[in-house]
Amino acid sequence: MPRRAFMAATLLALSLPPVGVHAAPAGLLDFDPAVLAESGSDLLKRAPAPQMDAVFQAVHAVAANHAESGALCALLQPDADRSLDGLNTFASQLGPDSRARFGNALADLLVTAVQSAPQPYDPAAAQQSLKASAVTAALLHDGFMAGFQADNTDQGRDARCQSMRWLLDAMQSRPQLERASMTHLLLEQGLALASR
Repeated sequence: MPRRAFMAATLLALSLPPVGVHAAPAGLLDFDPAVLAESGSDLLKRAPAPQMDAVFQAVHAVAANHAESGALCALLQPDADRSLDGLNTFASQLGPDSRARFGNALADLLVTAVQSAPQPYDPAAAQQSLKASAVTAALLHDGFMAGFQADNTDQGRDARCQSMRWLLDAMQSRPQLERASMTHLLLEQGLALASR
């Protein structure tokens, strides 16, 4: 469960900053997580696999960029500020290419979802794909599981960050439909967390 919540927060957090960064000047955006959860859940049901995968690819690219992955890892720590201000702070630490990639991926997902019928989605299959990715990461990398269970010391934070990158790499190796399904699952869980 902690790994799912961690990845859900990852993908939700990374999918939200472009809205704040591109939609209005800083400080002018009012954000109600309950509204996002209600409308976001419907949009996730309608988002086609290529657009969902583009959001995943934006997350994966930041995780693979050593200059930017620190900001991503800081955002994913248990005590991180995931308010709109915290997400905007995260987005401001990304380079222009990453901000544009997120903005474009999210905008394409939202526009396409609004225009699409509900897409086929099997949460149980998505969960199995996520588990398979975690098993792959654990088989390939000693310390993978320990990293997700690490304490809040600097060393523990570094281990958690590395485990997150390994999981994203394992997810990247799966077919596009599976990546999209896993992304859907994690975003759905992230929206549920945001509405609490």
